[in-house]
Amino acid sequence: MSRVVVFDEFGGPEVLRIVEEPVVEPAAGEVRVGVEAFAVNPLDAMMRSGAMPGAVTLPHARLGVEGTGVVDAVGPEVTEFAVGDPVVIAAVPDAGVRGSYAEFTTLPASRVIARPAGLTVPEAAAIWVAFSTAYGALVERAGVRAGDHVLVTAASGAVGRAALRIAARLGAVPIAVTRHSAKAGELLAAGAAVVVATDRENVADAVRRHTGTGADVVLDLVAGPGRRDLLAAARPGATLIAAGFLDPRPAPATADSQVTIQPYRSFEHTLDPVVVARMAAALNAGIHDGAPRPIIDEVFALDEVIEAHRRLDRGAHTGKIVVTLPE
Repeated sequence: MSRVVVFDEFGGPEVLRIVEEPVVEPAAGEVRVGVEAFAVNPLDAMMRSGAMPGAVTLPHARLGVEGTGVVDAVGPEVTEFAVGDPVVIAAVPDAGVRGSYAEFTTLPASRVIARPAGLTVPEAAAIWVAFSTAYGALVERAGVRAGDHVLVTAASGAVGRAALRIAARLGAVPIAVTRHSAKAGELLAAGAAVVVATDRENVADAVRRHTGTGADVVLDLVAGPGRRDLLAAARPGATLIAAGFLDPRPAPATADSQVTIQPYRSFEHTLDPVVVARMAAALNAGIHDGAPRPIIDEVFALDEVIEAHRRLDRGAHTGKIVVTLPE
């Protein structure tokens, strides 16, 4: 049997419960992963609360879009993985059915990658969503090049920090935006060339002071009315990648903007095995070269999953929240 986190109604963390389900045998092209840890993401809270009900079928819905573990069984036609291989769960588009909040989950072999050497289990559980979102947005969608000025909002978050590292590795100039000037030092250490703190300066003024013409690429992980300032900070002909939803308020109308706005969701790339292979290679290269690891806020046990969600809802975390499962 497998212990699985499910919920039968939308609501707060208290709707989550742990049940036991039979362990599913992998079909052709699938692997079964014995999950060692999973990360708790804002998307999980949105699914749990009903903020995106179209992605969830009640009752007995599951959660979890990333995690790490060891291959426990392989189905027919699987040749790239064997029992015992440590892997990272790289995409769970149907998290409501086979999410990673479980002792075992069965999914297509194309949805996992080999776990990079040197990562701890909590780090491996927490690295993929942030890295793949940042890489897909900056490299696959925006085509960031050496010398580009890349403006990153919510830079102290997991995706923001990954974007700073990726931009720097490409030879671009990462400009971090944060609401708190006290975070400037840690963002510079994380790879930012410049930090713009909105509690002391205007984004557009600061970016133009540092770049002369404005940002070439803007990674908007917040949305909301603040997008107006980001558009003013971008040069004519720049690209803004709208990849976040932290601010639920409407973004301003942009019909007269000289900036190209492109919406982005990481599943459009993490379901493409060719792109995933490029992402995995870039991730391994970064770790090999000593790139900063994910910051882990707090680690909970599976029985504490409700508390993990409460911490996420409070917004008090300063890194990724991870839940580990007993061996």
